[in-house]
Amino acid sequence: MALSRSAIHRRALITGRIINPDPVIAPPQGEIASIIVQARAENLDEVSASIAALAGCEVHAREPRGKLIVVADAPDSGALGSLLTTISLLPHVHTASLVFHAVHAG
Repeated sequence: MALSRSAIHRRALITGRIINPDPVIAPPQGEIASIIVQARAENLDEVSASIAALAGCEVHAREPRGKLIVVADAPDSGALGSLLTTISLLPHVHTASLVFHAVHAG
């Protein structure tokens, strides 16, 4: 039974007659997240600068009463978790909450 390179036939797959299927290559991955940070309003500039100095972080929006929207990009979930912990431990930060998380192919 001749198989075309563009399609795998169901019967050939079930009976094990596919000898050289196309290799599956996983794409490079990364993690992207959105974090809401609450801080003291009078220290918002300092907190914003500290977050922007972290690798992979960008302050996307700010609310003058003490909230920042941060977009974070990390190579894996462990690095993303460390980044979230680092932000939550910054001086004048009350909370850092993960509100969106996705895996993306590079």
